[in-house]
Amino acid sequence: MAILLSFTAALLFLFGQLPFMDEFFGQLKPGEQESWPAAALITNGQRPVPSTERDAVDQELLAAIHKEAERGNVAPIDASIDRVWKAIPGYNGKEVDVERSLQLSKDWTPGGKLSLVWREVRPQVSLEDLPVEPIYKGNPNKPMVSLMVNVAWGNEYLPSMLKTLDDENVRATFFFDGTWLNKNIDLAKEIAERGHEVSNHGYSHKDMSRLGRQQAIEEIAKTEKLLKEELGVENQWFAPPSGDFDQETVEIAHELKLRTVLWTIDTVDWKKPSPDSIVNKISRRLEPGALILMHPTESSSEALSSIIREVKARDMVLGTVSELLSTNRVPDKEDRLFYGINN
Repeated sequence: MAILLSFTAALLFLFGQLPFMDEFFGQLKPGEQESWPAAALITNGQRPVPSTERDAVDQELLAAIHKEAERGNVAPIDASIDRVWKAIPGYNGKEVDVERSLQLSKDWTPGGKLSLVWREVRPQVSLEDLPVEPIYKGNPNKPMVSLMVNVAWGNEYLPSMLKTLDDENVRATFFFDGTWLNKNIDLAKEIAERGHEVSNHGYSHKDMSRLGRQQAIEEIAKTEKLLKEELGVENQWFAPPSGDFDQETVEIAHELKLRTVLWTIDTVDWKKPSPDSIVNKISRRLEPGALILMHPTESSSEALSSIIREVKARDMVLGTVSELLSTNRVPDKEDRLFYGINN
């Protein structure tokens, strides 16, 4: 019996040294575990992909990712001061996240589609780094436009404007005059609840450049107090009534943690132009980064839908003032189509 057991043990030892036993059990010999990536192991009786082949594929994958990065990476743009347009916000760049892209593409085969991960790259200079200046437009490389609605009088056209904005899935920024806001808290709440941004248009529609320092502070601060206490808004923008301001106005607003915002294109709708003339004017001057000023008037109410469609037809999206003036990227056209972003 002892001889039989010894003979059986010897046979098992010899079989254990044969290559096909490793293949059968799907195990690697000591010292080979690190040289064969775990992702390359294949079960069901098949041998793992040899490390040299896997390494070659990984090198080709890395080269393909870097090639795509060279084609698609975009450098960020710093905020700057323009001689005419004053403060211009920066715009994020984008780059391929190589490590995450490698992880997502581990099953990639040469010639196949890459699973890329992109990340935004912030500019080195932001609005906060610039001298205190007013803002008239967003970054011209950002394919976005914003509608500014200054509200100081008249409520009769607000419902139709809000319906159009809802129908077109567009969010605008409404700048409230404090006197109007104090009398129309419920309507202002409804505007905010419908997803629109609400901001500061002074308190009593005075020409800011004609006011003393303390009165100018009060005009902005009183409306800011209403926005915070009645609407729960943490605001960051101030649109001076009638576009009237001086450098002291801009600095006072900044002391109150607000940036002074004006416009790129004015509908001048208070003069009651025809809706078609408003649309034609905007169409001629429309550009990426534009801030379009309007009021709740009959002219702008009737022109609003056509204005929105004109913007969309130019492959631009519409956002709030905060969205436009942020450095955040707008998805490229192919990305917007893929994700169904059509506004």
